[in-house]
Amino acid sequence: MPSFLPPLRLTGAEILRDGELQRRSIGIAEGRITRGPLPEVNLSGYLILPGIIDLHGDSFERQVAPRPSAPFPLRAGLAATDREAAAHGLTTAYLAQGWSWEGGHRSPDHAEALAEALAAYRPDSLIDLRLQIRAETRLVSEGDRLIEAVRRHRIDYVVFNDHAEEGLTMARGDPAAFAYWARKLGVKPEQLRERLEAVRTQARAVPRHLCSLAEAFDRMGVIYGSHDDPDGETREFYSMIGARIAEFPTSRRAAVAAHAMMSPVLLGAPNVVRGGSQAGNVSARELIAEGVCDALVSDYHLPALAMAAWALVDRGLLPLPKAWAMISSTPAEILRMTDRGRLDPGMRADLVVVNAETRVVEATIAGGRLAYLAGEAARRFLAQPVPLRLAAE
Repeated sequence: MPSFLPPLRLTGAEILRDGELQRRSIGIAEGRITRGPLPEVNLSGYLILPGIIDLHGDSFERQVAPRPSAPFPLRAGLAATDREAAAHGLTTAYLAQGWSWEGGHRSPDHAEALAEALAAYRPDSLIDLRLQIRAETRLVSEGDRLIEAVRRHRIDYVVFNDHAEEGLTMARGDPAAFAYWARKLGVKPEQLRERLEAVRTQARAVPRHLCSLAEAFDRMGVIYGSHDDPDGETREFYSMIGARIAEFPTSRRAAVAAHAMMSPVLLGAPNVVRGGSQAGNVSARELIAEGVCDALVSDYHLPALAMAAWALVDRGLLPLPKAWAMISSTPAEILRMTDRGRLDPGMRADLVVVNAETRVVEATIAGGRLAYLAGEAARRFLAQPVPLRLAAE
């Protein structure tokens, strides 16, 4: 793991603190935000913002397997994801890994292999990479195995989803899309159809299965939620078993119901940037305008998180402090990460240095370690005395 930066103070920038941009300095020492006189780096012309916290991203799948038939070593995929995330201001990122009857890269076998690879890679990681499990509810036969995997790998975030009926509808109504889905999984369409028909018979066993998982997760302190809720009734069901987070509700009714139940609502940052859902679901911008979206996640595109915050500012939907909170302090609160998400003394030194004019991330510091450095900010850091310069290099 990279060494801590030596003690230093960043001066001259506007810093997001206490819900507003303030002209003040910020100190870093031993991986924490601190006070006191320290060697200075002049960052006038920059914004210093809390590090971005991504609670759900699956773009790592393309780093691990750029094409369905061309997988690369898991460690190489994790390293590429790590570097990309740091370059776009992420300091904590959950990799959304499937635990599904689909097989292939979303199978339990692959999930456990990824967890092992992440554990081995973590000492060298630039940012805090974590694993989120997306558990298909009808994979009833692997319930005990899932509980054991969550315990063994210390996974702290799981979401439930059920894509079986959706898949069968696709098979009947959109054969081309179904064939593409199968190709991504590395199987033939008829094989995927057989798997769908097999898990369809498990519907009656699902409620008891989910209650067993919920009880186990509660004992372990695991936070869990649901993914792709289509309506309020589905969200109510998941809320009743303790799955409090509503990730990607697909309709306004589902999102409004989640908000009324005080379930945190997570939506995709690409939806905000593009002005709509690529899957044809509810518009994230509209839900944000209504006040029923709590946080944004990268979904399939890591750069979209910072882009979404600026899009909300430019459209007059939110001021920057509130827009940035949707990708920093609020995600931290949702996952009960009390040591990050804000630039307060004593907190973990997770911060992003953004060029105020271009809005480009030029430096990312994660846990007091330099994860990314570029542009004019790099020149200013490297212009410091020798000990600091060597640490940056």
